[in-house]
Amino acid sequence: MEQETRLKKAHIALMKHKDTALYSGVVLMGTSKVIDNCPTAYTDGVNKRYGRKFMEGLSDPELTALVLHENLHVALNHMGRFKQKFEENPQLMNVAADYVVNDIIVSISNNDSNFIKLPECGLYEAKYHNWSVNEVYKDLKKQQEEQQEQVSQGYDSSTGKTGDDDDAGQTNVNDLKPLDEHDFGQAKEMSPQELKELSGKIDDALREGQILAGKLGGKTPRSIDELLKPKVDWKAELREFISSSVKGNDEYTWRKFNKRLIANDIYMPSMENESIGELVVAIDTSGSIGTKELTEFATELVAICDTVTPEKIRVIWWDYDVHGEQSFNVENYSNIAKLLKPKGGGGTRLSCVSDYIVKENINAEAVVVFTDGYLECDVRWEVTAPTLVLSTENRHLKLPVQRVISCSE
Repeated sequence: MEQETRLKKAHIALMKHKDTALYSGVVLMGTSKVIDNCPTAYTDGVNKRYGRKFMEGLSDPELTALVLHENLHVALNHMGRFKQKFEENPQLMNVAADYVVNDIIVSISNNDSNFIKLPECGLYEAKYHNWSVNEVYKDLKKQQEEQQEQVSQGYDSSTGKTGDDDDAGQTNVNDLKPLDEHDFGQAKEMSPQELKELSGKIDDALREGQILAGKLGGKTPRSIDELLKPKVDWKAELREFISSSVKGNDEYTWRKFNKRLIANDIYMPSMENESIGELVVAIDTSGSIGTKELTEFATELVAICDTVTPEKIRVIWWDYDVHGEQSFNVENYSNIAKLLKPKGGGGTRLSCVSDYIVKENINAEAVVVFTDGYLECDVRWEVTAPTLVLSTENRHLKLPVQRVISCSE
């Protein structure tokens, strides 16, 4: 029972240390077992399993790191939050998740290496310090694409270089191996409601641990702090932004009822002059915005049309440049989701939208930008109309516009 005893000691050590007490509630979630038929360790998003032989080759600080590694996967809800990316590219997603988890471990180890130490087989890159999983995944995917391009241009795997390659010996992204296994089977079988309940349990466990960590003087890593921040209801924020742009002096009138409430047999007055002028919606088509996001956003646009009835909606498609636009009026608002025809697929440069609006002399009453948030460093925005930017991934986006909100997970 030696390894079982070591596992219990690692749990106790993690719950008592000021830098890891935050994860106490997560450590107690599910079950933790030492098993014989596991090459390293794994979690299904709740339960944790550790390979006996692998544990035998680790020092106590390395075992503590392994245990924290598995519990961080749970704490960050990697299996629930990133189902699509795991299915899209399991190897790349596993590596991205490990880089984020191991960054936290190394940060703790730098302060107390006798307590915790990342095993030599653990993936770590200093440049990924405080990066999110999405940010690391995107960077790795870019590297992977560049390396595939090198191969197509005559990359010599025996020398590690092409004819004009200056990056000899660069690690192939496809060769990167995570520290542990990832049992994604349970998350795949969970319904949306079950995934939501799991997220709530993890949130509760972290908040309980945060109280203990605070008493011990511990700090919360950025990746965990982001999870514990109140979530923004971007749909409500979007509607509030649009409503604040309504022109004229609106008054309630009983001459027509509020259409949104009639379906529930609730008859309330509607707003007179419930309309705005032209609404510009600039949608990023650089490749990170998928069909699901476009459909959801278009559906929300329909709801906005029912609420404030813009005289015109101009949809601008852009990535590095503007690739075209579509115009809609009240007659076809209800079919916007079906009528949208995205164009683009290149890089990302938000300044091109501002340039286009100014050049075409578009007199918009409000502008809404939909993007993943990974933009150029020096965004120029010369549009004077009220502007709202919705960022699906980059939570730290700062722009010279009136309002920026994150609608990321």
